Amino acid sequence: MILHRISSAMMAGVVLFGLSACGGGLASGDSGLFKRGGTLTEAQASRRERALAQRAAIERSEAAEKDRGSTLWDLFSNADDPNTTVEVNKYLWQASLDVLNFLPIESVDPFTGVIVTGYGTPPGGGRAYRATVYVQDPALDARSLRVALQTRGAPVSAETARAVEDAILTRARQLRIRDSKL
Repeated sequence: MILHRISSAMMAGVVLFGLSACGGGLASGDSGLFKRGGTLTEAQASRRERALAQRAAIERSEAAEKDRGSTLWDLFSNADDPNTTVEVNKYLWQASLDVLNFLPIESVDPFTGVIVTGYGTPPGGGRAYRATVYVQDPALDARSLRVALQTRGAPVSAETARAVEDAILTRARQLRIRDSKL
């Protein structure tokens, strides 16, 4: 929650900085607020009012966050929204990385359970594959794992996708057995 507040405040600062940098303003020798006759045009006045309203709204939201206050104990509270946190089975996660280690990893998100890889050729194979793995449940179960395979030219057969899923599940069970012997 504290990181969320800090990131919100930083984003507000970036927006304010971006708004101040967007105007031609003083750097071009023109303040941007006055016409040659010394009066504001309607567009300029409207733009200025919107900018002032945005700044006021940002200041009000920052003041509301400061009024709430936070303590050191907020770091240790479990106040996360249960609808946004996903539990991922660590054995399925590690097994997916082990089995698909020949593929370059493009992105991983352990909080949502998604692993996206780039194209790579398996050892002894001639076709390049790409995989997206989704671990969606904390249970060590086949229903917790979804694997999507792609190739550059042809569709991947269902048997190939099933074989990769089976290899990941087998490796996950091996890891679980190894940990139970500790």
